[in-house]
Amino acid sequence: MDGMNHSVVSEFVFLGLTNSWKIQLFLFVFSSFFYVASMMGNSLILLTVTTDPHLHSPMYFLLANLSITDLGVSSVISPKMIYDIFRKRKVISFRGCVAQIFFIHVIGGVEMVLLIAMAFDRYVAICKPLHYLTIMNQKMCILLLIAAWIIGLIHSMIQLVFVVELPFCGPNVIDSFYCDFPRFIKLACTDTYRLESMVTANSGFISLGSFSILIVSYIFILITVWKHSSGSSSKALSTLSTHVMVVSLFFGPCIFVYIWPYSTSHLDKFLVVFDAVLTPFLNSIIYTFRNKEMKVAMRKVCSQFIIYRRIS
Repeated sequence: MDGMNHSVVSEFVFLGLTNSWKIQLFLFVFSSFFYVASMMGNSLILLTVTTDPHLHSPMYFLLANLSITDLGVSSVISPKMIYDIFRKRKVISFRGCVAQIFFIHVIGGVEMVLLIAMAFDRYVAICKPLHYLTIMNQKMCILLLIAAWIIGLIHSMIQLVFVVELPFCGPNVIDSFYCDFPRFIKLACTDTYRLESMVTANSGFISLGSFSILIVSYIFILITVWKHSSGSSSKALSTLSTHVMVVSLFFGPCIFVYIWPYSTSHLDKFLVVFDAVLTPFLNSIIYTFRNKEMKVAMRKVCSQFIIYRRIS
Protein backbone atom coordinates (compact mmCIF):
# COMPACT_ATOMS: atom_id res chain seq x y z
CA MET A 1 0.00 0.00 0.00
CA ASP A 2 3.06 2.28 0.06
CA GLY A 3 2.42 3.07 -3.60
CA MET A 4 -0.46 5.29 -2.57
CA ASN A 5 2.02 7.69 -0.94
CA HIS A 6 3.50 8.52 -4.37
CA SER A 7 0.15 9.70 -5.72
CA VAL A 8 -0.68 13.41 -5.97
CA VAL A 9 -4.40 12.63 -5.92
CA SER A 10 -5.77 12.30 -2.37
CA GLU A 11 -9.45 11.91 -3.22
CA PHE A 12 -11.79 11.04 -6.08
CA VAL A 13 -15.02 12.73 -7.14
CA PHE A 14 -17.99 10.64 -8.29
CA LEU A 15 -20.28 11.95 -11.01
CA GLY A 16 -23.06 9.81 -9.55
CA LEU A 17 -25.98 8.15 -11.28
CA THR A 18 -27.96 11.06 -12.73
CA ASN A 19 -28.54 14.81 -12.45
CA SER A 20 -32.32 14.52 -12.66
CA TRP A 21 -33.91 15.36 -9.29
CA LYS A 22 -36.90 13.09 -9.93
CA ILE A 23 -34.70 10.11 -10.78
CA GLN A 24 -32.50 10.86 -7.78
CA LEU A 25 -35.55 10.84 -5.50
CA PHE A 26 -36.73 7.54 -7.01
CA LEU A 27 -33.27 5.98 -6.64
CA PHE A 28 -33.02 7.19 -3.04
CA VAL A 29 -36.36 5.60 -2.07
CA PHE A 30 -35.72 2.48 -4.18
CA SER A 31 -32.17 1.92 -2.89
CA SER A 32 -32.98 2.70 0.75
CA PHE A 33 -35.98 0.36 0.80
CA PHE A 34 -34.24 -2.59 -0.86
CA TYR A 35 -31.02 -2.07 1.09
CA VAL A 36 -32.87 -2.27 4.41
CA ALA A 37 -35.02 -5.15 3.13
CA SER A 38 -31.98 -7.14 1.92
CA MET A 39 -30.16 -6.57 5.22
CA MET A 40 -33.19 -7.75 7.19
CA GLY A 41 -33.91 -10.68 4.87
CA ASN A 42 -30.36 -12.03 4.80
CA SER A 43 -29.93 -11.47 8.53
CA LEU A 44 -33.14 -13.45 9.11
CA ILE A 45 -31.84 -16.30 6.92
CA LEU A 46 -28.57 -16.31 8.84
CA LEU A 47 -30.36 -16.29 12.21
CA THR A 48 -32.81 -19.00 11.13
CA VAL A 49 -30.13 -21.37 9.82
CA THR A 50 -28.00 -20.82 12.92
CA THR A 51 -30.74 -21.39 15.49
CA ASP A 52 -32.86 -24.14 13.87
CA PRO A 53 -31.31 -27.65 14.29
CA HIS A 54 -33.35 -28.95 11.33
CA LEU A 55 -31.41 -26.63 9.02
CA HIS A 56 -27.95 -27.79 10.13
CA SER A 57 -27.20 -29.43 6.78
CA PRO A 58 -24.62 -28.71 4.03
CA MET A 59 -27.14 -26.94 1.78
CA TYR A 60 -28.22 -24.50 4.48
CA PHE A 61 -24.65 -24.05 5.74
CA LEU A 62 -23.69 -22.81 2.27
CA LEU A 63 -26.87 -20.73 2.06
CA ALA A 64 -26.05 -19.00 5.36
CA ASN A 65 -22.59 -18.10 4.05
CA LEU A 66 -24.12 -16.84 0.81
CA SER A 67 -26.30 -14.55 2.94
CA ILE A 68 -23.15 -13.25 4.65
CA THR A 69 -21.64 -12.32 1.27
CA ASP A 70 -24.92 -10.64 0.27
CA LEU A 71 -24.79 -8.60 3.47
CA GLY A 72 -21.21 -7.70 2.63
CA VAL A 73 -21.73 -6.61 -0.97
CA SER A 74 -24.74 -4.49 0.03
CA SER A 75 -22.78 -2.79 2.80
CA VAL A 76 -19.72 -2.04 0.67
CA ILE A 77 -21.59 -0.11 -2.05
CA SER A 78 -25.14 0.82 -1.00
CA PRO A 79 -24.65 3.08 2.10
CA LYS A 80 -22.15 5.35 0.33
CA MET A 81 -24.32 5.44 -2.80
CA ILE A 82 -27.48 6.34 -0.83
CA TYR A 83 -25.60 8.97 1.19
CA ASP A 84 -24.24 10.62 -1.98
CA ILE A 85 -27.41 10.69 -4.09
CA PHE A 86 -28.43 14.28 -3.14
CA ARG A 87 -24.92 15.60 -2.50
CA LYS A 88 -23.54 18.03 -5.07
CA ARG A 89 -19.95 16.93 -4.45
CA LYS A 90 -19.61 13.19 -4.08
CA VAL A 91 -16.13 12.48 -2.73
CA ILE A 92 -14.21 9.41 -1.56
CA SER A 93 -10.64 9.34 -0.28
CA PHE A 94 -7.88 7.52 -2.17
CA ARG A 95 -7.60 4.88 0.55
CA GLY A 96 -11.38 4.60 0.79
CA CYS A 97 -11.57 4.00 -2.96
CA VAL A 98 -8.90 1.28 -2.84
CA ALA A 99 -10.59 -0.33 0.18
CA GLN A 100 -13.94 -0.37 -1.64
CA ILE A 101 -12.35 -2.05 -4.67
CA PHE A 102 -10.63 -4.60 -2.43
CA PHE A 103 -13.78 -5.64 -0.57
CA ILE A 104 -15.98 -5.68 -3.70
CA HIS A 105 -13.68 -8.20 -5.38
CA VAL A 106 -13.00 -10.28 -2.28
CA ILE A 107 -16.73 -10.71 -1.64
CA GLY A 108 -17.42 -11.22 -5.35
CA GLY A 109 -14.78 -13.95 -5.55
CA VAL A 110 -16.14 -15.64 -2.43
CA GLU A 111 -19.69 -15.58 -3.80
CA MET A 112 -18.61 -17.14 -7.10
CA VAL A 113 -16.96 -20.06 -5.31
CA LEU A 114 -19.93 -20.47 -2.94
CA LEU A 115 -22.33 -20.66 -5.89
CA ILE A 116 -20.14 -23.36 -7.47
CA ALA A 117 -20.04 -25.18 -4.11
CA MET A 118 -23.85 -25.00 -3.90
CA ALA A 119 -24.09 -26.41 -7.44
CA PHE A 120 -21.75 -29.24 -6.38
CA ASP A 121 -23.95 -29.85 -3.34
CA ARG A 122 -27.04 -30.17 -5.59
CA TYR A 123 -25.08 -32.41 -7.98
CA VAL A 124 -24.17 -34.81 -5.16
CA ALA A 125 -27.72 -34.70 -3.72
CA ILE A 126 -29.31 -35.58 -7.08
CA CYS A 127 -26.68 -37.73 -8.81
CA LYS A 128 -25.22 -39.53 -5.76
CA PRO A 129 -27.96 -39.42 -3.11
CA LEU A 130 -26.74 -42.53 -1.21
CA HIS A 131 -23.28 -40.98 -0.75
CA TYR A 132 -24.49 -37.44 -0.03
CA LEU A 133 -23.77 -37.34 3.72
CA THR A 134 -20.43 -39.07 3.19
CA ILE A 135 -19.25 -36.62 0.53
CA MET A 136 -20.85 -33.43 1.87
CA ASN A 137 -19.70 -33.89 5.46
CA GLN A 138 -18.77 -31.12 7.88
CA LYS A 139 -15.11 -31.23 6.90
CA MET A 140 -15.95 -30.82 3.21
CA CYS A 141 -18.23 -27.83 3.94
CA ILE A 142 -15.53 -26.08 5.96
CA LEU A 143 -12.91 -26.78 3.28
CA LEU A 144 -15.21 -25.31 0.62
CA LEU A 145 -15.75 -22.20 2.74
CA ILE A 146 -12.01 -21.75 3.38
CA ALA A 147 -11.30 -22.26 -0.34
CA ALA A 148 -13.91 -19.60 -1.18
CA TRP A 149 -12.26 -16.98 1.03
CA ILE A 150 -8.73 -17.86 -0.12
CA ILE A 151 -9.72 -17.62 -3.79
CA GLY A 152 -11.59 -14.37 -3.12
CA LEU A 153 -8.55 -12.83 -1.42
CA ILE A 154 -6.17 -14.00 -4.15
CA HIS A 155 -8.52 -12.73 -6.87
CA SER A 156 -8.63 -9.27 -5.28
CA MET A 157 -4.98 -9.02 -4.26
CA ILE A 158 -3.60 -10.00 -7.70
CA GLN A 159 -5.22 -6.90 -9.19
CA LEU A 160 -4.75 -4.60 -6.22
CA VAL A 161 -0.97 -5.18 -6.02
CA PHE A 162 -0.55 -3.65 -9.47
CA VAL A 163 -3.15 -0.92 -9.09
CA VAL A 164 -1.87 0.68 -5.87
CA GLU A 165 1.51 1.31 -7.52
CA LEU A 166 -0.02 3.37 -10.33
CA PRO A 167 0.74 7.12 -10.39
CA PHE A 168 -2.29 9.42 -10.12
CA CYS A 169 -1.20 12.96 -10.91
CA GLY A 170 -4.25 14.88 -12.10
CA PRO A 171 -7.64 13.56 -13.20
CA ASN A 172 -9.70 12.44 -10.22
CA VAL A 173 -13.29 12.33 -11.55
CA ILE A 174 -14.90 8.88 -11.77
CA ASP A 175 -18.01 8.59 -13.94
CA SER A 176 -19.76 6.31 -11.47
CA PHE A 177 -21.01 6.18 -7.86
CA TYR A 178 -18.49 3.63 -6.57
CA CYS A 179 -14.87 2.61 -7.13
CA ASP A 180 -13.96 -0.29 -9.36
CA PHE A 181 -10.89 -1.29 -11.37
CA PRO A 182 -11.91 -0.33 -14.96
CA ARG A 183 -12.67 3.37 -14.32
CA PHE A 184 -10.07 3.68 -11.54
CA ILE A 185 -7.24 2.49 -13.81
CA LYS A 186 -8.12 4.93 -16.60
CA LEU A 187 -7.30 7.88 -14.31
CA ALA A 188 -3.66 6.81 -13.91
CA CYS A 189 -0.96 8.97 -15.52
CA THR A 190 0.57 6.11 -17.49
CA ASP A 191 -0.23 3.59 -20.21
CA THR A 192 -2.61 1.08 -18.64
CA TYR A 193 -3.57 -1.03 -21.68
CA ARG A 194 -1.90 -4.20 -20.38
CA LEU A 195 -3.29 -3.67 -16.90
CA GLU A 196 -6.81 -3.17 -18.26
CA SER A 197 -6.44 -6.42 -20.22
CA MET A 198 -5.32 -8.18 -17.05
CA VAL A 199 -8.33 -6.85 -15.12
CA THR A 200 -10.67 -8.02 -17.89
CA ALA A 201 -9.03 -11.45 -17.87
CA ASN A 202 -9.10 -11.71 -14.07
CA SER A 203 -12.60 -10.40 -13.36
CA GLY A 204 -14.42 -10.93 -16.64
CA PHE A 205 -13.19 -14.32 -17.71
CA ILE A 206 -13.25 -15.70 -14.16
CA SER A 207 -16.93 -14.72 -14.06
CA LEU A 208 -17.54 -16.28 -17.46
CA GLY A 209 -15.53 -19.39 -16.54
CA SER A 210 -17.39 -19.88 -13.27
CA PHE A 211 -20.71 -19.40 -15.04
CA SER A 212 -19.71 -21.99 -17.67
CA ILE A 213 -18.79 -24.50 -14.94
CA LEU A 214 -22.20 -23.99 -13.36
CA ILE A 215 -24.01 -24.44 -16.69
CA VAL A 216 -22.16 -27.73 -17.32
CA SER A 217 -23.05 -28.98 -13.83
CA TYR A 218 -26.71 -28.10 -14.40
CA ILE A 219 -26.71 -30.08 -17.64
CA PHE A 220 -25.35 -33.16 -15.83
CA ILE A 221 -27.95 -32.76 -13.09
CA LEU A 222 -30.84 -32.36 -15.55
CA ILE A 223 -29.75 -35.45 -17.48
CA THR A 224 -29.64 -37.44 -14.23
CA VAL A 225 -33.08 -36.21 -13.18
CA TRP A 226 -34.48 -37.03 -16.62
CA LYS A 227 -33.13 -40.59 -16.39
CA HIS A 228 -34.19 -41.21 -12.78
CA SER A 229 -37.44 -39.34 -12.20
CA SER A 230 -38.64 -39.66 -8.59
CA GLY A 231 -40.14 -37.69 -5.70
CA SER A 232 -36.76 -37.03 -4.12
CA SER A 233 -35.34 -35.94 -7.46
CA SER A 234 -38.26 -33.53 -7.95
CA LYS A 235 -37.56 -31.95 -4.57
CA ALA A 236 -33.85 -31.62 -5.37
CA LEU A 237 -34.72 -30.19 -8.79
CA SER A 238 -36.88 -27.56 -7.10
CA THR A 239 -33.90 -26.38 -5.03
CA LEU A 240 -31.78 -26.49 -8.18
CA SER A 241 -34.19 -24.17 -10.03
CA THR A 242 -33.88 -21.73 -7.13
CA HIS A 243 -30.11 -21.91 -7.42
CA VAL A 244 -30.24 -21.27 -11.17
CA MET A 245 -32.25 -18.08 -10.58
CA VAL A 246 -29.71 -16.80 -8.05
CA VAL A 247 -26.77 -17.63 -10.34
CA SER A 248 -28.39 -15.77 -13.25
CA LEU A 249 -28.99 -12.69 -11.10
CA PHE A 250 -25.38 -12.67 -9.89
CA PHE A 251 -23.43 -13.50 -13.04
CA GLY A 252 -25.55 -11.56 -15.57
CA PRO A 253 -24.43 -8.05 -14.53
CA CYS A 254 -20.85 -9.21 -13.77
CA ILE A 255 -20.28 -10.68 -17.22
CA PHE A 256 -21.87 -7.68 -18.93
CA VAL A 257 -19.87 -5.06 -17.00
CA TYR A 258 -16.46 -6.73 -17.33
CA ILE A 259 -16.61 -8.47 -20.72
CA TRP A 260 -19.22 -6.84 -22.98
CA PRO A 261 -17.16 -4.56 -25.30
CA TYR A 262 -19.98 -2.15 -26.14
CA SER A 263 -21.24 -1.46 -22.62
CA THR A 264 -22.28 2.10 -21.89
CA SER A 265 -21.63 4.09 -18.75
CA HIS A 266 -25.30 4.60 -17.87
CA LEU A 267 -26.23 0.95 -18.38
CA ASP A 268 -23.21 -0.21 -16.35
CA LYS A 269 -24.24 2.05 -13.48
CA PHE A 270 -27.81 0.76 -13.29
CA LEU A 271 -26.64 -2.84 -13.61
CA VAL A 272 -24.40 -2.30 -10.57
CA VAL A 273 -27.33 -0.75 -8.67
CA PHE A 274 -29.32 -3.87 -9.54
CA ASP A 275 -26.43 -6.15 -8.47
CA ALA A 276 -25.64 -4.30 -5.23
CA VAL A 277 -29.12 -3.37 -4.03
CA LEU A 278 -31.74 -5.59 -5.62
CA THR A 279 -29.92 -8.93 -6.10
CA PRO A 280 -29.13 -9.49 -2.37
CA PHE A 281 -32.80 -8.83 -1.59
CA LEU A 282 -34.02 -11.14 -4.37
CA ASN A 283 -31.65 -13.88 -3.20
CA SER A 284 -33.23 -13.86 0.26
CA ILE A 285 -36.76 -13.82 -1.22
CA ILE A 286 -36.04 -16.61 -3.71
CA TYR A 287 -34.51 -18.92 -1.13
CA THR A 288 -37.29 -18.18 1.36
CA PHE A 289 -40.45 -18.44 -0.73
CA ARG A 290 -39.30 -21.41 -2.80
CA ASN A 291 -38.24 -23.49 0.22
CA LYS A 292 -40.88 -24.93 2.56
CA GLU A 293 -38.38 -25.88 5.28
CA MET A 294 -37.00 -22.36 5.36
CA LYS A 295 -40.48 -20.79 5.52
CA VAL A 296 -41.49 -23.02 8.45
CA ALA A 297 -38.24 -22.32 10.30
CA MET A 298 -38.58 -18.55 9.75
CA ARG A 299 -42.11 -18.56 11.11
CA LYS A 300 -40.79 -20.27 14.27
CA VAL A 301 -38.01 -17.72 14.67
CA CYS A 302 -40.40 -14.79 14.15
CA SER A 303 -42.99 -16.21 16.57
CA GLN A 304 -40.30 -16.79 19.21
CA PHE A 305 -39.08 -13.22 18.75
CA ILE A 306 -42.64 -11.86 19.16
CA ILE A 307 -43.18 -13.91 22.33
CA TYR A 308 -39.84 -12.72 23.71
CA ARG A 309 -40.72 -9.09 23.01
CA ARG A 310 -44.10 -9.45 24.76
CA ILE A 311 -42.50 -11.03 27.84
CA SER A 312 -39.79 -8.40 28.04
